[in-house]
Amino acid sequence: MSAFQVSIDDGIAVVTFDLPDQAVNVLSREARGEFEILFSELKADEWVRALILRSGKPDSFIAGADIEEFATLQTQEAAEALSREGQELINRVASSPKPIVVAIHGTCLGGGLELALACHYRIATDDPKTQLGLPEVQLGLIPGAGGCQRLPRLIGARAALDMILTGRSVSASKARRLGIVDEVTPPAILDAIAIQAARRSIEDGARRHRRSRGVMGWMLDGNPLGRRVVYAGARRQVEKKSRGQYPAPLAAIEAVRTGLERGMTAGLSVEHTKFGELAVGDVSRKLVQIFFATTALKKDEGIAPGSASARPIGLLGVIGSGFMGAAIAGTAVTKTGTEVRLKDTELARVAGGLRTARALLDKRLKRRRITKFEHARLEALLSGTVTYSGFGQADLVIEAVFEALDVKRKVLAEVETSLRDDAIFATNTSTIPITDIAADSNHPERILGMHFFSPVEKMPLLEVIPGQKTAPEAVITAVTFGRKMGKTVIVVR
Repeated sequence: MSAFQVSIDDGIAVVTFDLPDQAVNVLSREARGEFEILFSELKADEWVRALILRSGKPDSFIAGADIEEFATLQTQEAAEALSREGQELINRVASSPKPIVVAIHGTCLGGGLELALACHYRIATDDPKTQLGLPEVQLGLIPGAGGCQRLPRLIGARAALDMILTGRSVSASKARRLGIVDEVTPPAILDAIAIQAARRSIEDGARRHRRSRGVMGWMLDGNPLGRRVVYAGARRQVEKKSRGQYPAPLAAIEAVRTGLERGMTAGLSVEHTKFGELAVGDVSRKLVQIFFATTALKKDEGIAPGSASARPIGLLGVIGSGFMGAAIAGTAVTKTGTEVRLKDTELARVAGGLRTARALLDKRLKRRRITKFEHARLEALLSGTVTYSGFGQADLVIEAVFEALDVKRKVLAEVETSLRDDAIFATNTSTIPITDIAADSNHPERILGMHFFSPVEKMPLLEVIPGQKTAPEAVITAVTFGRKMGKTVIVVR
């Protein structure tokens, strides 16, 4: 089955990338080969005057290269050849005589962003799922398909090195401020906006969004002397943090420096050479192994396949409005848009917890991750109480009180009188056995642990801990909700 579907209307070819039987698109060897044949055909078709590249996946544009291919590389020469092939394909896209508009929704990482950078006009959605980045250093590698060349030319050495050396991704709004994307739009009209851009490009060329870098930008990015300061500063920071144990960031600096100072051809040569060296090195090998192990853990739902389905969570109750409880509440509202009811013994404590939870929303608004309307809508989902009023509607309750067995048992006994029989109760504990907490419960099958790490809004890990009698439905529901909160969930038995 083909990974690409094409529709042509009024001289515009819409190319949809939808890798069969995969949750996300990756640029595997087979996908690259199919795209290259298709691209050559469309470039030669006299009826096609512009192209649009989009994804058929609901929440992902292109997640990057196929990491499994990296694990099969046995020699530096083979790794260099893989990088060169990617560079040549993307060079052909960049040099296309027909304008190419890329419509980005969801994750656009690694080779996906390198491909997008070669297109002539970039549009991204304002959805929080849309993130753009070059995370290769996290695998001990560098961007090997032209990313070390095109990104610095587009946004300057400073901003490009910040992204490449950290592997951090950016939202669509930040990508536009940096100059990576030309336009940001709601997901519902992405395709329509892309067609408009393609028509403009046919008529008068795509009008690119250009970011003004100011005087400081000209001093540091706009001339060789300034860039020498940037390179030296980046190298000092890398050496301080890595202490010579992590070669990828230094290789990335060298690839960027060579490209900006000696030209694209020289830069691409250094890029694929360094990629080849790193890909067969011990550091990258170990990081790729860790990646596969982490991916396997992320897919582990903690139950036998098909034994239960996750229940939707319409209302989350949180008991304990201290630092941990408030952060769980704020993160749940921010990430999942779920209504949250926060409970404590005193109104002053409830008020403090609500302020802490709302501060997470304020921070996202300040960073332009959400709009004022979205801020108001999410803030309205937070409420508090000193009783268990409203908890009768809760689908999931997370307790975050003092780490003591008698306290947790007391809270469980209190809240069970208000909960529905099918409500799930999770205790945020790291040391007390779940079976001990559930010993006197009327419904031990609904009780488990959800151990968050502090600070909740930053730490990615969540441990889901079943007790001896915990039902599969409770486990899969906790795992699913934790993933919606943006956590890497590990089921601990």
